[in-house]
Amino acid sequence: VQLVESGGGMVQPGGSLRVSCAASGFTFESTSMAWYRQAPGKERELVAMISPSAYTYYPDSVKGRFTISKDNAKNTLWLQMDNLKPEDTALYYCAKGYGRFQNFRPEDWGQGTQVTVSS
Repeated sequence: VQLVESGGGMVQPGGSLRVSCAASGFTFESTSMAWYRQAPGKERELVAMISPSAYTYYPDSVKGRFTISKDNAKNTLWLQMDNLKPEDTALYYCAKGYGRFQNFRPEDWGQGTQVTVSS
C-alpha cells in the first residue's frame, strides 16, 4: 500500500486549496478513504471520508467548506478546502480504511502534506 499526498501550502484566510492523494497497491475503487489532519499539540482528527459508492461524511467543523472526491480510474483522492481559517492549519493525511462516516477506521496512512492558513 502506498499513499502519497501533495498540494499543500500556505494560503490566506478565506482562501482555497486542494490537496491530492495518489494511491497504489490495493483496490482503490472498493476501499473507503478519508482525510485526517493533525495540528501541533492536538490529536489527529477525521475531516472527511468517502465510501466506495461515494457516500461522504464531514464533521461539523468543516461541513460546507471541505469537499472530498475521488477518481477511481486515476486512483486519486482529493480534498477541496474553501473558506479556509487559521484553525485549519495542520498536517493533512490521506488514509485507507474501512467503515463508514464517523465510524471510519484507518489502516494505512500517507506521509502528510502541510496546510498553513495565515495572513
